Amino acid sequence: MTTTSATNQAAYQRLHDATNRRDLELISRTVDEVFHPDAVFHVRGPVGATAPEAVKGAWAMLRRVFPDIQVTIEDTITEGDKIVFRTTVTGTHQGEYRGLAATGKTITYDEMFIIRFSEGRVAEVWGIVDVFSQLQQLGVQIP
Repeated sequence: MTTTSATNQAAYQRLHDATNRRDLELISRTVDEVFHPDAVFHVRGPVGATAPEAVKGAWAMLRRVFPDIQVTIEDTITEGDKIVFRTTVTGTHQGEYRGLAATGKTITYDEMFIIRFSEGRVAEVWGIVDVFSQLQQLGVQIP
């Protein structure tokens, strides 16, 4: 692994560690340190939001909905200025989510993110979250 790849992976690991500590202030500070202020988030989210704003908003919502959320990195692939992470997420549904009142159910779902770094900071993020699985596990009837 090159020095740049190792630096990029260490930066993302800091963010991952912060999210699993479930401390929104720590997550916010780490996002500000790890992301370029104008980083682009190529994931459905708030229109016009920068990547740092979108990530902070997503984690605020996730902590409210799944207060015990835990993200486990299953696979990491590093190539050039990009890192791909495949993760498994678990959490207990304790708050309103997508119009669904808290169920108390514990769910497990998968995510995959591609992160491009520039100068040691996140410049772009692409991601896929298995929302279908989330909703199924929460009891939503999907035709």
